[in-house]
Amino acid sequence: MSIEVRGVGKRFGTFVALDDVSVTVPTGGLTALLGPSGGGKSTLLRVIAGLEAPDTGDVLIDGAIATDVPVRKRNVGFVFQHYAAFKHLSVQRNVAFGLEIRRRPPAEIKEKVAELLHLVRLEQFADRLPAQLSGGQRQRMALARALAVEPRVLLLDEPFGALDAQVRKELREWLRRLHDEVHVTTVFVTHDQEEALEVADEIVVVNRGRVEQVGTPDQLYDHPANEFVMRFLGPATQLGDTLVRPHDIDVRLDGTGLPGRISRITRVGFEVRVTVEQGGDSVLVLLDRARADALGLAEGLSVGLVHAPATARVAT
Repeated sequence: MSIEVRGVGKRFGTFVALDDVSVTVPTGGLTALLGPSGGGKSTLLRVIAGLEAPDTGDVLIDGAIATDVPVRKRNVGFVFQHYAAFKHLSVQRNVAFGLEIRRRPPAEIKEKVAELLHLVRLEQFADRLPAQLSGGQRQRMALARALAVEPRVLLLDEPFGALDAQVRKELREWLRRLHDEVHVTTVFVTHDQEEALEVADEIVVVNRGRVEQVGTPDQLYDHPANEFVMRFLGPATQLGDTLVRPHDIDVRLDGTGLPGRISRITRVGFEVRVTVEQGGDSVLVLLDRARADALGLAEGLSVGLVHAPATARVAT
């Protein structure tokens, strides 16, 4: 099911949360709404879900206007950052809840719940209470519950934001695999650039209530539309009059390139971060350890910096 947002505006008092936003989410795609806190991405998701009514514009689901359709009739699955589980119900009862209130036959519910628990790898925890699960397991339970009613659209609002970094990484890999199995049109909100780049088919960058750019992860990273997208979607540093990716700068010892002097070298695992001073400006350069060792870099050394021409740059 495709989603189309046409000219949507939303205010809260004098605060403009969404300003003439138009976005199309393709059928079966996994789309990230990415942006800073307060940028409007969660409001946009809530408008799509029907949890917020837009002041202007329309939302279409599968080509039909859904702007005034109540939440319960949109057939949308919604997963929040906080799981909102029924604490007194077991995992399988939590997953079955939506089917039970729709009065599905008991045999159908049992079969569907078993299928979903297998899909999210929670079969062995079916009889446990939510409090007996880890944070990652509770989030998988929440996703299973959302999928139980076979939604046309799955909406996730920072689903992994409350989890630690390692669990978050594991779950986003799992979410990508899950999406490839169920193929439901999915939109998720995140402020984590790595999460969006790793998981999404398409990214919508939202800032100050407006859409800055829409495209695949590669398109946005390699060809940012403006300085905000360049800086927000990965590291960036100023080289002369151009904003570039630090790992796209090469260090030269032969007198070529923009001259500077190394002020700091920091090694973080395989990566070497080199800070080069150029006329009062600090330029960050990222090298792999082998390249840095081959150059014999040291603090105080005079070097030249050259930008590789076929990668992201934004004139400033």
